[in-house]
Amino acid sequence: MSNQALVLDSAVQPASISTFSHSERVGYLMQHGIHPMAFSTMQPDMEYFDVPGIGYIAYARYWGMQFVLSDPVCDPKHFEMMLERFVQRFPDAAFAQVSKVVVDLLHGKYGYYGTQFGSEAKIPLCDWNLRGSKKQIIRTAVNQAKAQGVEVKEGPFDRQTRKISESWIKTRKCKSNEIRFLIRPMQMDYKEGTRYFYAYQNGEAVGFVFFDPIYRDGKVVAYVPNISRSCASFKQGLWYPMMVHAMEVFKAEGVEYVDLGLIPLMLSDEIEPQESRPLRFFQRRIYAWGNSLYNFKGLQFAKSRFQGQVVKTYCCHRSLLPSISMLAMFRMTRLI
Repeated sequence: MSNQALVLDSAVQPASISTFSHSERVGYLMQHGIHPMAFSTMQPDMEYFDVPGIGYIAYARYWGMQFVLSDPVCDPKHFEMMLERFVQRFPDAAFAQVSKVVVDLLHGKYGYYGTQFGSEAKIPLCDWNLRGSKKQIIRTAVNQAKAQGVEVKEGPFDRQTRKISESWIKTRKCKSNEIRFLIRPMQMDYKEGTRYFYAYQNGEAVGFVFFDPIYRDGKVVAYVPNISRSCASFKQGLWYPMMVHAMEVFKAEGVEYVDLGLIPLMLSDEIEPQESRPLRFFQRRIYAWGNSLYNFKGLQFAKSRFQGQVVKTYCCHRSLLPSISMLAMFRMTRLI
């Protein structure tokens, strides 16, 4: 059967839930995994809404609710069909970290609110450099690391990773558990294409950044730093020198860009027509007063130094003020 015939046949067949084999799912990911969270759909405890010959939607359940993560992993021309089938099956599902294309489809056809959830920053690597006043802090961190004998190298998963991570978590606002769902876990069974960069001092690993691949048409076109940890004793931090080294490696390989991933609650001043004004109000309050919960401001500052191209990311929800579903998602992600 030809690929075209397969697609046409699948269009009239009922959608299935979790019917793909692991290798089939990886195939769809490598063909259509252009969303920066596509790789994270492979994390543990996810469920899947599969449409043979088309792709899948990844979601998690909590408190009897469904939470979709990222855009559908399929050709964008099939987004509307995939979303239609999914909403028919789960009419009250919420969507996290989706693009404006998905927002417009869900709002226009099903009346969903589509409220900005945060931002992402994309850094084209073809002309990447460290020039500019806003990158001074990056240059300072790189120089400090060199002065202290820190060397950044790519390598396999290091046995000291867990020790670094446990020490790092003790310095965080949220100390009880690693955040999940919106950030995939540090260790998971599926690792294909993941890149590991470590900072070493006196032969000991003192920091790391794990990069997940972003795919287009079966090829890696970008990376996203999904997991990073470092020793707290470096005044300017180790994240900057590790990022700079990795970006230089990727640039030399011809990788198109690095997506810095989600910057939660980094919101534009503009409120779009489909957004929930009450939710935006509470988001502003959380950003202003919730730094004890999560370091929103510090993360925004750190990622903004790279001067990337800012892209909005959204959550989609049924009610004007989705307090229960937002509480459930915060509990599910272990923020609270």
